[in-house]
Amino acid sequence: KVVSPTKQSRLWKSVLPIVFLSLLLTGLILGCFIYVIYVIFRQKKLSEIKNDFVNNMTHEFKTPIATISLASDSILSPMIIQSPDKIRRFMDIIKQENRRMLSQVEKVLQMALLDKHDFQLNLKSLDIHEIIREAVRNISLQVNQKNGQIHEELGASNAILRADQTHMTNIIYNLLDNANKYSMESPSIRIITENAKKGIQIKVIDTGIGMTKDAQKMIFEKFYRVPTGNLHDVKGFGLGLSYVKAMVQAHNGTIEVSSEPGKGSTFTLYFPN
Repeated sequence: KVVSPTKQSRLWKSVLPIVFLSLLLTGLILGCFIYVIYVIFRQKKLSEIKNDFVNNMTHEFKTPIATISLASDSILSPMIIQSPDKIRRFMDIIKQENRRMLSQVEKVLQMALLDKHDFQLNLKSLDIHEIIREAVRNISLQVNQKNGQIHEELGASNAILRADQTHMTNIIYNLLDNANKYSMESPSIRIITENAKKGIQIKVIDTGIGMTKDAQKMIFEKFYRVPTGNLHDVKGFGLGLSYVKAMVQAHNGTIEVSSEPGKGSTFTLYFPN
């Protein structure tokens, strides 16, 4: 009878490198497989977003182009060309639609500049309450056309921020515009300011269609738009919230969203004083 007290340890020592290498390779293969699946789904989502953007852009440009074409043909009509008042009216339509197309192009170019960080903020001391009141005045007409209301609850005691007036106005306006667009009937929008630690907190609350958890993860991505089913009456390129997040971060602030389908959304912004 032969006894080997170290047989088990010697066997483990001889097998252990092979077992370790096998586990490492298996883990590597699984990791690569999971990463490939992730990339495929992400590319699929980006492809859908790109297609939606192209469709939206085509629609946004097709309408003003058709309007300009129709107005131009009308001006050349023998009945219109002899009437200066009608010519002036059609020229106003052409100018208005041209400005609309220019505005859409500028939005796309603006996002390209933001991606390259090729912009500079003109910082100065501003009263954020004045910025909010101005944005509310600008959006009120659109909200009133849908029989809606905007309620201002400006409760922050220190509303002075060092910020860029143009971009700060655009931030507030874009959030109010989204709240109005995604409220199908009679929008009810609240904008609230509150004191926060070393800063100010701004909330934009609506009672619109809301969004799912998956949509909340994507809304700050470029060109992404919250699906509205078979409804296509919400216009835009999906650049508004992407711009808002970029500008909020440029001002050293933060933005968060909470929402439930059918119950509206709440956007919470924080800016340091």
